[in-house]
Amino acid sequence: MTSYNTLTIEQLAPLVASRRVSSAELVEACLAEIDRRDPELNAFITVTGDSARRDAAKRDEELAGGHGRGALHGIPMSIKDLIDVAGQPTTAASRVRSGHIASADAPLVTALKRAGAVIIGKCNLHEFAYGTTSDDSAFGPVRNPHDPTRSPGGSSGGSAAAVATGMCMASIGTDTGGSIRIPAAACGTVGLKPTYGEVPCEGVVPLSQTLDHVGPLARSVADARLIWEVIAVTADAQIETSSHRRLGLPRAYFFETLDEEIRARFDEVVARLQGSGLVIDEVSIPHARDISPVYDHIVCTEAAAYHAPMLDARPHDYTERVRERLEVARYVLAEDYARALKGREVLRHEVAEVLDERDALILPTLPIQAPPIGATTVQVGAGRQAVRSMLLRMTQLFNLTGHPAITIPIGVTSDRLPVGLQIVGHRGATRRLLATAALIEATLQT
Repeated sequence: MTSYNTLTIEQLAPLVASRRVSSAELVEACLAEIDRRDPELNAFITVTGDSARRDAAKRDEELAGGHGRGALHGIPMSIKDLIDVAGQPTTAASRVRSGHIASADAPLVTALKRAGAVIIGKCNLHEFAYGTTSDDSAFGPVRNPHDPTRSPGGSSGGSAAAVATGMCMASIGTDTGGSIRIPAAACGTVGLKPTYGEVPCEGVVPLSQTLDHVGPLARSVADARLIWEVIAVTADAQIETSSHRRLGLPRAYFFETLDEEIRARFDEVVARLQGSGLVIDEVSIPHARDISPVYDHIVCTEAAAYHAPMLDARPHDYTERVRERLEVARYVLAEDYARALKGREVLRHEVAEVLDERDALILPTLPIQAPPIGATTVQVGAGRQAVRSMLLRMTQLFNLTGHPAITIPIGVTSDRLPVGLQIVGHRGATRRLLATAALIEATLQT
C-alpha cells in the first residue's frame, strides 16, 4: 500500500484510468497512513473514512462501466477545515463554531467531486486561519513531519503535513498572507496561490475578503495544475506565448533578514537556473518596506469586521493569541484602512512593472527554517525576529497585489528541514506561471 503514497496524481491517474490501481486501494493506503502518522502530527480534525470508502467504490464502478471523469477520478484528497463539505463540520479549528455542520459543499468542493476526487477528511489549521504556525487550534497544534518539535507553518499546516506524508494525495488550502505557500515550503510540498478571484471563496470561512485566495497543495507542479484546472472558474484558457527564460530577482528588502542556509540553497538554485540558460535580472520593489503595514491594516480591519459579533458573544471560545490579535484589530482607524487600500494599488503597480518583459519573479518562500512549536521569536543572524513577521515576509505582498504565486521544494538545511522557492507570475496568467514553474522544477531535478 505505502508505495502509492509516494506517487503523484500525474503518475496515479493513468493507473486508475486503466484499472491497474483502484480508488479503493488508494483510499485504504491513505487511511493506513493516517492511522500511522496522524496521532503524532495532528494533521486532521475529521477523517471521513466511511464516506471515502463508499465514494471510492462508486468511482471504481464508474470506471468498470467505462465512465472516467478525468485525472482526479478516484484520487483521495483532503480539505482544509475552513471550507464547507456537506454533512461535515466546518470548525475553522475553533470552539466558536462548535456544532456547525455544513449544509452544502463549497463550489470548489462540488467541482472536485464532479471531477471524481474522493474527500478523505478535513485538515487542522491555525484557528480561523489567523496565524502562520498552526500552533493555535482548538484541536491542538499541527506538527511538522520532518521534525515534530517544529511548526509545519500555517495556516494550512494540516494540509501540508497530510500531503507531505501521503495521508492524502493532495489538499486544498487557503492563503491570505501566505497560508498555502508557508506550510508547503515548511513541509516540502508544492503550494499554489492562484490569481485573486480565480477560485471561488463561497463556502469558505473568510479571514480577509479582499486578500483571501484558495488553492492546492500537492507533490508536483503538474499535480497543482491538474487541481487548479478543476477548481478555477476564471482560468486563462491558453499558455501565453513565452520562452519562460527571463526571471526577476527582488533582493532589496526581501534578503535583508534571511537565514544563511536558506540563502545558500537559494543562491545554488539561481546558479543552476543561470547555468541552464535562464536570464535572471535583479529588480526592486520601491515601496517594499510598506508591505507589512499595508497588509496589517487591511487584514486586521476585515478580520475584525467579520469576527465582531462572535468576539462580543463568545470571546473565551477563541484561543488566547487569536482572540488578542482580533481584539487589537478592532482599533485600526478607518483612515488607516483607506490609506492601506491606496498603498495596495501602488504595490500592485510596482509588481506589475518589474514583471514587465519577464516571465516571473523568484525569491525564497520563507526567510527562516520551520520554527519550534510555540516559539514567538527566532534567531536570524545577530538578532531575534518575530516568528509571525518572518513567516509572512516573503509571501504577503502577493496577496496584496493578487498575483499568482507558487512554492516548490529546493532541498533541505543541515537540520533536514525543507527549503522552498517562490515563483510569482503575472495577474490573470496562472497557467503561464505553472508552465514556468514546471520548467524550473524540471531543471532542478536534472
